Amino acid sequence: MSMKRLALRPNAVAPLLCAVTDEPRWASLKWLTARGQAQELLHQRAAELARERFGQRVFLRAVVEVSNFCRENCAYCGMRRDNQDLARFRAHHDQLAELLIEHVPSRVTDINIQTGEDPVAVRELVLPLIRTLRRETSLGISVCLGTLSPGLYDQLQEAGASIYIMKFELAQSATYEEMEAPGELDERLEHIRLLAGKGWYVSSGFIAGLPGQTPAQLLANFGLATQLPLVGCSVSPFIPGESTPLADAPTGDIEQTLNCMAILRLMSPHWVIPAVSALNLAGPGSGYRRGLGTGANLVTINLTPSKIRGDYLLYKRDRFIMTEERILSSLQAQGLVPSTQSLAEHYRLQALEGQTTPMLQSEAEVAIR
Repeated sequence: MSMKRLALRPNAVAPLLCAVTDEPRWASLKWLTARGQAQELLHQRAAELARERFGQRVFLRAVVEVSNFCRENCAYCGMRRDNQDLARFRAHHDQLAELLIEHVPSRVTDINIQTGEDPVAVRELVLPLIRTLRRETSLGISVCLGTLSPGLYDQLQEAGASIYIMKFELAQSATYEEMEAPGELDERLEHIRLLAGKGWYVSSGFIAGLPGQTPAQLLANFGLATQLPLVGCSVSPFIPGESTPLADAPTGDIEQTLNCMAILRLMSPHWVIPAVSALNLAGPGSGYRRGLGTGANLVTINLTPSKIRGDYLLYKRDRFIMTEERILSSLQAQGLVPSTQSLAEHYRLQALEGQTTPMLQSEAEVAIR
């Protein structure tokens, strides 16, 4: 399907602004393909809505990538198990503990611990690290570890983590299987519901611009996201990964990705929506800053030790690493400031106010296979 442009006359701006403000159906081809003045006003309204809800504050977390072992074989990820050219690693507890206790930038309020799908690293490294951080710091703790056993989810929660990031990646089962995405889509969704039922605050996400993805397929992600018990959602532009079957495919369209971010904000004003580092790969020099201009309200500093960071091969070794300096510069350019409240505390207070109450276990009604 070809991408249509919306042609605007100068005197059409005011009616369009009303349409952007009042539009009841955001996940539509009209907004997905918006360009020019239509796109500017779409992004503007999304940013205004984020400011109305969160003020100028943006949550600032740090990420550490602690293992690149992975039992999955995703066609779009360089850490896929069939990649025999990748040097595999698991970081060391003491190294990470010192880093996160002694050297975290003062503005960081939360830590995200991320791995390939590696239950061994979860048991032997992530659990002890969370216990150490909970004992020694006041940082909020989130994890992105893939699908695990219910018992392991419980151990992570008991250790002190409260936020689980599990991306559903794409909304169609057939395409999910074709891309060799983790497990099966239904299983992935069951785990998301199970986690929420256990009291986790769950954030998810999807990929925009996968090879062969139609606008209808991309739009389906919004419907799925709003049906899940989520407190946040991300959109990542497709980046062709080294040593993957999709290495020669074109990069996802930055304009489409930014429109997706704006649509998410307009559909779910209360969600926390991150600006992902891949925005600067899809839109070199400005993608990340522009993401903050579409209503994103979470940024992430990469603290993975440089000796192992190159082998955490989500896309390619030549990554765009978001440092504290780059983060603060991007925030300043958009008139934003780091939040002094942690993401974990924000979710806790919202739950107390009844805004993001996790489902009860009885409501989840899930069967983990």
